[in-house]
Amino acid sequence: MNYTKLQWWERFQKYYTEFPTLGLAVDLSRMNVDDAFFATMEPKIQKAFADMAALEAGSIANPDENRMVGHYWLRNPALAPTPEIRKEIEDAIIQIKTFSAKVHAGEICGESGPFRNYLLIGIGGSALGPQFVANALGDPRADKLKPYFFDNTDPDGMDRVLATISEGLGKTLCIVISKSGGTKETRNGMLVAKAAFEQIGLDFGKHCIAVTSLGSELDNYAVQKNWLERFPMWDWVGGRTSELSPVGLLPAALQGFDIDDFVLGAYECDKITRVQNLKINPACQLALAWFASGNGKGIKNMVILPYKDRLELFSKYLQQLMMESLGKERDLSGKIVNQGITVLGNKGATDQHSYVQQLRDGLNDFFATFIEVLEDGNGLSLMVEPEVTSGDFLEGFYLGTRQALAEKDRESITITINKVYPFSVGMLIALFERAVGFYASLVNVNAYHQPGVESGKKAAANIIQLQLKILVLLTNNKQGLTVAEIAKEIAADEEVESIFKICEHLSSSKSHKIKKIMGSTSFNSRYVSN
Repeated sequence: MNYTKLQWWERFQKYYTEFPTLGLAVDLSRMNVDDAFFATMEPKIQKAFADMAALEAGSIANPDENRMVGHYWLRNPALAPTPEIRKEIEDAIIQIKTFSAKVHAGEICGESGPFRNYLLIGIGGSALGPQFVANALGDPRADKLKPYFFDNTDPDGMDRVLATISEGLGKTLCIVISKSGGTKETRNGMLVAKAAFEQIGLDFGKHCIAVTSLGSELDNYAVQKNWLERFPMWDWVGGRTSELSPVGLLPAALQGFDIDDFVLGAYECDKITRVQNLKINPACQLALAWFASGNGKGIKNMVILPYKDRLELFSKYLQQLMMESLGKERDLSGKIVNQGITVLGNKGATDQHSYVQQLRDGLNDFFATFIEVLEDGNGLSLMVEPEVTSGDFLEGFYLGTRQALAEKDRESITITINKVYPFSVGMLIALFERAVGFYASLVNVNAYHQPGVESGKKAAANIIQLQLKILVLLTNNKQGLTVAEIAKEIAADEEVESIFKICEHLSSSKSHKIKKIMGSTSFNSRYVSN
């Protein structure tokens, strides 16, 4: 793509599309696409449109689990395939608004007074979306509740969050999110939070709400412990597409955001991305550009470069949305295809001082996705030079990086939005959800299951069972044992490497009282119960 600047301008006019009702523009001019490619892809994209229409109508879009996929109904309940589902969605919105209003008015409060914080306890789709939205729309000068998150099962990480909340724990509302109610990371976070509340004499249940499936383990626990409220999760909404469900709308409403505008952004984006014409469908354009760059096999990584601090967590959110949806070993026919698109990124202009050097001069194994935000901020910006603001520099860095990449034949997409506010954030989420759905159809994979994740959960459960056997053995053997001896005693010779790693962890943790007695090497060291 060694074009002159005038030739770039000609391509820009041809492959730049504005969507005024969304405050959005998509620029594909720096991608290796042309009219011939779009014409060739027309049959595939028409099939993608048909697949999407069937999904929205309530077809079984996830055959592995024999369930519908209905996240598009969340912003337009009239699309729901049954009156019962429509009512559930509408009732949930009312419930969220009513509860949030009572919290803000102090009618529902903690044991130490009105709630001033929320602590969201979840993982994956139950945390990534809410974290992204909280960071994108939050403002400590205006937030009605300050957000905190337990998004991992790391004791040190949870301790740091609790230390930050500190004396505000009695004014903290805990939101525990788990569809099944049995997610171990979320369960662990809940127990850590519960212990922290009880340590200072507070009733955990008087500070807790649940977002979960009706009748789940968590739902039953919340009823038994008389928690403040329970909000629904439905089996037809996957975690990575749950941000417009109570998973995301509840914390957004509690933080004080306009969730109607948030939902409206997704609703309006859905309307445009249903149009069966690739030239005026932004999600279709993105999916086709991804296909072209990676030759339909995902051979190029996507580097997300939002030029706005508020969108810093967008790459983390998109990692799950795209990599869990598209990273599949087999296609829908059972053929091994090893599909996926690797998503990387942080934010501009910060990245210009880290990895843009490699993007320009190193491996050409990526395409960049710039997100340009036209509005600097809510007020007047300081002139750091005559007639130049820091925001002007930010725009200059974006344009300079875009040009520098193009000069070295590095592809890029630019997504332009007017400003970051609830409507545009809802629109961006809906845009990428739809693009992922289209791309999955183009490469013939199931975007709505995650067998690799389930395999990891099963493997982790097996490791915990192995650890329990090791602890029982060491408790009953005061002389200490090597990893080889442990493996033999518990009949797990094939698991000796895992046994070594478990023992190293146990002996480094103060919780289990296991001591390591060094041998001539780490592998013949002995582990003993203190």
